[in-house]
Amino acid sequence: MTDLVATFFKAKTDQLALCDQLEEIADSLPDRVNRQKCLYAAAALAPMIRKVHQFEEEILFPRLAVLMSGEPTSARTLERLRFEHCEDECFAEELTEALFDLGRGRVDLNVEATGYMLRGFFEAVRRHIAAEQEIVQRCSH
Repeated sequence: MTDLVATFFKAKTDQLALCDQLEEIADSLPDRVNRQKCLYAAAALAPMIRKVHQFEEEILFPRLAVLMSGEPTSARTLERLRFEHCEDECFAEELTEALFDLGRGRVDLNVEATGYMLRGFFEAVRRHIAAEQEIVQRCSH
C-alpha cells in the first residue's frame, strides 16, 4: 500500500501544480497572458487528468473499497468521486480548447468566460483532491 499511496500523492502534487498554473493564467487575463504557458497547460491538461483518473479508478479505488468496506457510505463516496472524474474530464476537454485559443492569440475569445472556466475548473479539482487525500490518509494509517 505504501507505493500506491506514494504514487497517489505524487499524482496529486502534479495536479495541484497544474491548478496553480491555471490560476496564474486566470490572474493574467485579459492583458498579461503568457501564450506559451497557455499552450503548455492546454497540452498537459486532459492527458494528465485522464491518466490520474485511470490510475485511481482501476488501481486505487478497488483497494480503498476493501479498506473502507466497514463504512456504510464508502460505496457512495467512491461512486461520487468516479462521477466527478467524468465531469472533470469533460470540463478539461473544453478548457483545453480555450487554452489553445488563448495560446494562439485568438482575438475574438471571450476572456471573461475563459477566466470563469479556469477558476471553476481548478477550484473544483482542488476540492476533489482534498476529499481524495482525506480518504487515502485515513485508509493508509
